[in-house]
Amino acid sequence: MGVYRQRYYDYFSHFYDTFISIHSADKGENARVFLSENIGLQPGEITLDICAGTGSLLPYLGNKVKQEGMVIGLDFSFGMLSAGRPKVAHHNNIFLIQADVSYLPFRDKIFDSVTCSHAFYELKGKTQDYCLQEILRVLKPGRPFFMMEHDLPKNYLIRVLFYIRLLSMGAGKAREILKNEKAFLGKYFSSIEALYTPNTRSKVLVCKE
Repeated sequence: MGVYRQRYYDYFSHFYDTFISIHSADKGENARVFLSENIGLQPGEITLDICAGTGSLLPYLGNKVKQEGMVIGLDFSFGMLSAGRPKVAHHNNIFLIQADVSYLPFRDKIFDSVTCSHAFYELKGKTQDYCLQEILRVLKPGRPFFMMEHDLPKNYLIRVLFYIRLLSMGAGKAREILKNEKAFLGKYFSSIEALYTPNTRSKVLVCKE
């Protein structure tokens, strides 16, 4: 990933949480609670949250795996990870790593689950494919990848702003994927189930090999 994109997200980290809450209509983080409740994590398990951003999902995952488990939050933006440190400061089982999702720095088949919250469509071009290949590599056999994303906004202005943001980051491909998510993900996963979060504009795609 380029230096420009890193600088963009370093700067955007100051506004990221506000943007997500407005776009998803979820000021109380109900979507992240919903995701953590539906992952099925057990105490002692190890989970990875890619494109972790400011780490809003991480404490919920940490509470699920308990002290005997481990949560790793990975992002390529130092600014995003810095913004997330206060959220995980009191969780000894949560670790933050700066790395590229195209080359995950982990051995094969180590994680019980992988999550990605409101970020996958912002990955540029072939990075999306490389990322999914890496997710399959690090997941234990039969374990799930959970991708939480926005539904397309019904409000015309918000939808236009959403597309403009994707295009500004060179993520124009995301518009086509949004129209046919299951076909795109079906290249990598044999089972894809959509869960719709209550009272928010987010959905969770549960993907299994």
